[in-house]
Amino acid sequence: MTIYIKNMVCNRCKMVVKSTLEKLGLHPVQIELGEIELQEDDISTVKEQLKLELQALGFDLLDNKKTKTIEKVKNLITDLVQNKNSVLKVTLSEYLSVELSQDYSSLSNLFSEVEGITIEKYYILQKIEKVKELLVYDELTLSEIAFQLNYSSVAYLSNQFKKVTGLTPSHFKNLRTIKRKPLEDL
Repeated sequence: MTIYIKNMVCNRCKMVVKSTLEKLGLHPVQIELGEIELQEDDISTVKEQLKLELQALGFDLLDNKKTKTIEKVKNLITDLVQNKNSVLKVTLSEYLSVELSQDYSSLSNLFSEVEGITIEKYYILQKIEKVKELLVYDELTLSEIAFQLNYSSVAYLSNQFKKVTGLTPSHFKNLRTIKRKPLEDL
């Protein structure tokens, strides 16, 4: 049986969810961001308890098809920005369409309807949070960050950063008091 969980955005999330499932006597076979394959065919006896446990940890069990699709889009974008952005060789719309085997326009309409922002805007917000993270770490130059996140130029990155945050990347870096947002709050 496959279950879908909202707000799983990192490897620590996978560990926490796995621990929660095992605590309830469930046997996860495979755990991906937002999607868990269980050995069990039916979880009705522990479903409500699982929901409560997950909600206490900031997660949520997804039940309907729309929310599952939205969560898949979010997880693909998060994984793309965190791990694969520099190797993306197609457009975001092509990437999502292929990965989800769905038409991009229907994905886009659904996402906008449910989330209140476009997929592209969500993608930009994710990228800007990654830029903030890399600026705070102070290990890469702005040029290296632009390259890593697949920006066409440093100027384009800087303009987008300023549009979203109201600050230039260098001003943000010098402030060091502005906190980053958790990915699940984007």
